[in-house]
Amino acid sequence: MSRAIKAQLVKYSRLAHERGLTAAFGGNMSIRKGNLVFIKATGAVMDEMTGEQVAVIDMKGRQVSGVRPSSEYRLHLEIYHKRPEVTAIAHLHPPYSITASTIIDVELPIITPEAEIYLKRIPIVPFRPAGTEELARIVAETMCHSDAAIMENHGIVTVGRSLREAFYKAELVEESAKLWYLSRKG
Repeated sequence: MSRAIKAQLVKYSRLAHERGLTAAFGGNMSIRKGNLVFIKATGAVMDEMTGEQVAVIDMKGRQVSGVRPSSEYRLHLEIYHKRPEVTAIAHLHPPYSITASTIIDVELPIITPEAEIYLKRIPIVPFRPAGTEELARIVAETMCHSDAAIMENHGIVTVGRSLREAFYKAELVEESAKLWYLSRKG
């Protein structure tokens, strides 16, 4: 089971980099299975991910594997605690979404029918330092009412019942940000 979960994390991490949703060391994804969370290891690069670069922690944040989790593990755990039906999270750093967060204060406009159906709304969370409990709390609270959020000057978070679902919601957030940005230029 854990090998299949790690393979999913590797696949979608590499795909996120390939599609321009993150760069360098940025971003992380996780899958919750029971009381365990499989998450990208600290320092791992998304386009070079391997199964050995997947950390395992429990729902209290205790390290189960020999690999340290991403510094954003608190964000993932807080969302899982607030949304028990969620079993996967994508946190990425796509450029249009980050750009939109520097211009819009409250919510990214929904432009496409797909974004309306699958996201409904894309709130923007005010800046908090990366990896902090404060960021984890404010994002998790926002995610109680949304499957996607943009963190000001930081990136996006999407959730799903599978990593595939969370990943494609992340693509929709970035598409929405890109369309919004391009529509401003006309």
